[in-house]
Amino acid sequence: MTQTERRLYLIKALQMNDRRFEDDTPQNMTAEEQKRLLRAMMNVWMPAPIDEEYRRIEGEYLRQDIADRGITHLADLSPIQGDLYLWQGDITTLACDAIVNAANSQMLGCFVPLHNCIDNCIHSAAGLSLRYKCCEIMREQGHEEPTGQAKITPGYNLPSKFVLHTVGPIVSGRLTDTDCELLKSCYLSCLKLAEENGCKSIAFCCISTGVFGFPQHEAAQIAVNTVKEYKKTTCSEIKVIFNVFRDDDLMIYRDLLDR
Repeated sequence: MTQTERRLYLIKALQMNDRRFEDDTPQNMTAEEQKRLLRAMMNVWMPAPIDEEYRRIEGEYLRQDIADRGITHLADLSPIQGDLYLWQGDITTLACDAIVNAANSQMLGCFVPLHNCIDNCIHSAAGLSLRYKCCEIMREQGHEEPTGQAKITPGYNLPSKFVLHTVGPIVSGRLTDTDCELLKSCYLSCLKLAEENGCKSIAFCCISTGVFGFPQHEAAQIAVNTVKEYKKTTCSEIKVIFNVFRDDDLMIYRDLLDR
């Protein structure tokens, strides 16, 4: 199957289970319009058992899409300080042992169609199996995910082996000591969980910044200090990639890591 044939198959399969999209006619759309429709349908999909044929074709489609966008391997990067790396790019195209997702307390991914948050991007690139796995974890847990903790899932169709999901603090108004301790806990929880699962490398996004309101510089300072302290106190050899998307975050991390 071509990518277009796969995309049309996936859209049709999802349309059969979601009447909100039954009037859309992807055959009359451009490739870009089809891609946006498919992603929107994936974003609002409610967790349910997944047909194996759908899973297979979705996997072929998403892995090819990521390959077409270009995969960056850890070996392609140069450390900026010891085992610490700084990389600006799309975390869904990064091949390392684990990437970190800034999740919400539901832990099911972002349900806003085409939203550009990292939670949405990771779930859209990994495929529906990621949301279903998260649903199983949360069903077994029986309550929302507390801030500062972490869960691990396979990466499914991502280049990374695992995804670590952590809920960062939401800052509204003045930054508090509690906010800072909770953000530190996010980094520590992810590092410990990654190593417990045999990960030799981990990529952190800028947890809690953006819509969660944590000031960028303070968040980066906590990230760098926590990782350095963890590696020093545990003698850990895990390679840590600080992944940024925006230019201002790149400048902040570069300044902190050049010291």
